[in-house]
Amino acid sequence: MKKSLLVSLIMMLFVSMFVMGCSSNKTSSEKEQDSVNSNKPMEIEIAMSGTGFPDPDPIAEALNKALGIKIKITALASEEDYFNQLNVRLAAGNYPDIILTQDRQRMAEYGRKGMLLDLTPYMEKLQPSVTFAGEDNFKKGNLDGKQYGIPRIPDVPFSTWWVRKDWLDNLGLKVPTTIEEITEVAKAFTFNDPDQNGKNDTYGITGGGLSGFTGVFSAFGVGTPGNFYIKDGEVVNSLYDPAMKDALAFIKGMIDEGVVDPELIANTGRQHLDKIYKGQYGLIYHSWTDIAKKENQEEIKLVNPKAEWIQIKAPTGPGGNLDGVYDVATVSRMWSLPKSLEKEPEKLEKILELFNYVSEREGNLLVMYGEEGKNYKMNGDKVEITDPKGVEHSHYFQLTGRPNAEYLASKFGYAQQQIDFAIEQPRIEIYDSLITLPEGFVASDAERYINEEIVKFIYGNRPLEEYDQFISTLEGTYNYKAYLDSATEQISEFVGQ
Repeated sequence: MKKSLLVSLIMMLFVSMFVMGCSSNKTSSEKEQDSVNSNKPMEIEIAMSGTGFPDPDPIAEALNKALGIKIKITALASEEDYFNQLNVRLAAGNYPDIILTQDRQRMAEYGRKGMLLDLTPYMEKLQPSVTFAGEDNFKKGNLDGKQYGIPRIPDVPFSTWWVRKDWLDNLGLKVPTTIEEITEVAKAFTFNDPDQNGKNDTYGITGGGLSGFTGVFSAFGVGTPGNFYIKDGEVVNSLYDPAMKDALAFIKGMIDEGVVDPELIANTGRQHLDKIYKGQYGLIYHSWTDIAKKENQEEIKLVNPKAEWIQIKAPTGPGGNLDGVYDVATVSRMWSLPKSLEKEPEKLEKILELFNYVSEREGNLLVMYGEEGKNYKMNGDKVEITDPKGVEHSHYFQLTGRPNAEYLASKFGYAQQQIDFAIEQPRIEIYDSLITLPEGFVASDAERYINEEIVKFIYGNRPLEEYDQFISTLEGTYNYKAYLDSATEQISEFVGQ
């Protein structure tokens, strides 16, 4: 046994010496290959919802070259599928390097489970991103005193009132400037043959569900049902605003006059847009991107070459001339990093560098338009698109956002006047996106009940005298009071920061 043990020890020593010898006697080409492997670009996986990424991706390749990294995109087209898959990965401890958490609610869910990196100690290193996106926007990524999110600049307001000017001209009417005049114009469009075809085939107002009345609610100084805003220095939920019942009564009057699309509540997708393209309606509160876009204008002109849609200022009502709502607490996307990156400081440094690069002018131009000299050229301070092919999806790489007015005019050719018009309209500033839901409150159930009852009120299927009863049921059956109290506390704290 002693002899066998001695032989084994000698053999082990020999093998060790052999391995060491092989290592020390590698050829120069083998040593060079090891050096190459050790200097491989840092792979950074970005997980998101999205589609349309070319292979190879020119934006990713340009970022890789500029930063010495290798970006790997893991994307699913459906947002629901993306979050389902992400939840599976996070539960298994298989973390992407950059996570699209999308909004504050998702961010809170993962952050409070200890899955996300608190970026507070790294904020100085992220300063270029903070400067670009804005300190107020970065506050939206702060939860319980911890910075879990890197926000993307929110989109600008898009929706305004639109009217068929050629119909106004045909009927000798002026542009409506009050909410009452909106109703009068809608009546004329419904009953006075504005397209002069001798048929009773037109209506006044269309829209997509209750959002079609957003401009009416704001004329009364209230948000759409369930919005939170500041009024007279206090946090108010629109359902508790005394002006809500006045707005509902006015909308009911419009419906009773027969000037509203009978299918407005049932309209889904782009059905209401199809109706205005076909020349059936002359008033709509909607995003200018769906009306002013060149292709959409061409579709409208196919039916009637004389059709002329114009934006109009918000009509004055009892609440002033407010043009719908704008969520000042929203971000267009929210990004988070996994807590596991604490153990990979070199990778973390590269990720912070990536966020900063796309926030500074050189990198921001790249992720907006592609490569200078290939996809665009500069004409003074203005960008001229020369070849948009291959970079149509570049918005996915705009991690911290873009100067929206510049981007929409340069890349999509929207008239600067239409963009500025929508941006400059006064609006009710709401804070809905800021709110994280309290335990025990099921938002989908409450929202369904609210929508169902509001529809009953405006169509006369439930008398407005029962409004207080509606609120009582909402608070009791749907736990809305807990949500109201929690939201009020969160918004008060945010506004007071």
